[in-house]
Amino acid sequence: AKHKVTALRSFLRYLHARGKISVDLTGALPPVTGWRLTGLPKALAPEEANRLLLSCDRRTRVGRRDYAVMVLMLRLGLRAIEAASLTLDDFNWSRGEILIRGKGGRLDLLPLPQVVGEVIVAYLRRGRPCSRSRSLFLGVRAPHMDMTSAMAKDIVRGAGCRCGFPHHLGAHRLRHTTATNMLRNGASLPEIGQVLRHQSVDTTAIYAKVDRN
Repeated sequence: AKHKVTALRSFLRYLHARGKISVDLTGALPPVTGWRLTGLPKALAPEEANRLLLSCDRRTRVGRRDYAVMVLMLRLGLRAIEAASLTLDDFNWSRGEILIRGKGGRLDLLPLPQVVGEVIVAYLRRGRPCSRSRSLFLGVRAPHMDMTSAMAKDIVRGAGCRCGFPHHLGAHRLRHTTATNMLRNGASLPEIGQVLRHQSVDTTAIYAKVDRN
């Protein structure tokens, strides 16, 4: 609607400039109201998120890796590129911290929950191929390339297909699920913003509409 009004204003100005109309009518067109933050973030229900994790066959290398990637996304709200960019040096096991490389080169230290640490250790011991690469996640097949953002997104999409979700599952929905679950469990918006590393409170404010009750 905004584009149509803009085009119509241009056309009216053109008509007035060419003398086709005697009065400039652009002021008679009211602007189209644009409301910010009108959408609802699309999150998975708790049982859907659990199905997603259970779809990974953790008896295999691929399953242990994919499970670890999605646990990081669901428990820490990591973006696909942030999960793919993790290195072995980003974990401080003695202090229980994980370093996240976010947008614009931003670096953030987050607490490493025990359940996440256990999943990562299981992957390192029985899933990660031997490699000189310092990247945490590697391809399963030789030459074991470092994981990319596209590969992380494919992991989520593949799990969604195994679960029979009707639409292609985007990796960012797992991040929305993290925030939504935190809110439903009593977390405040500032706390959610800290975990998701939002630079603006306006970005976090959209989750104020998720808890319909």
